[in-house]
Amino acid sequence: MNDELLMTVRASGPRRYFGIATLMTLGVILIYLAVFRPPSELGLQVFLIALGLVVLWLGEKLRRATRLALELTRNELRCSNGEVLARVEDMQALDRGVFAYKPSNGFLLRLSDKGPRRWEPGMWWRTGRRLGVGGVAAAPQTKAMAEMISAMIAEREA
Repeated sequence: MNDELLMTVRASGPRRYFGIATLMTLGVILIYLAVFRPPSELGLQVFLIALGLVVLWLGEKLRRATRLALELTRNELRCSNGEVLARVEDMQALDRGVFAYKPSNGFLLRLSDKGPRRWEPGMWWRTGRRLGVGGVAAAPQTKAMAEMISAMIAEREA
């Protein structure tokens, strides 16, 4: 069966909670400062409130994104909600190097087809032909997934 689940990557619990708590705390502090210790200029107060709301929104986006997992099958890399991130036949190369432009604890996939820009904070992002996986994901899981994908690419090219 080609839809057999080979590997799953989930967010690391401590990293997930630390990231969410940090963003939410920063958002609350910014709004608190704007309301209870307002700066002398109204424009700066509005800026602090807007920035606080954006940071709270990012914290919620991180919370939602890290509930899901990434799944690797023989045919595709997908999100646990069913969204296909990349097909194995589209994967051209994988980069895990120290100086690679990749998420923390993750890897970068170069794909043959361009896709829509998308960002799920803490788990993955896609821009053009590049897909970055990682962030708050557990390092051993992303390393194992990268090894499996490298083997699949090498097997396909052989």
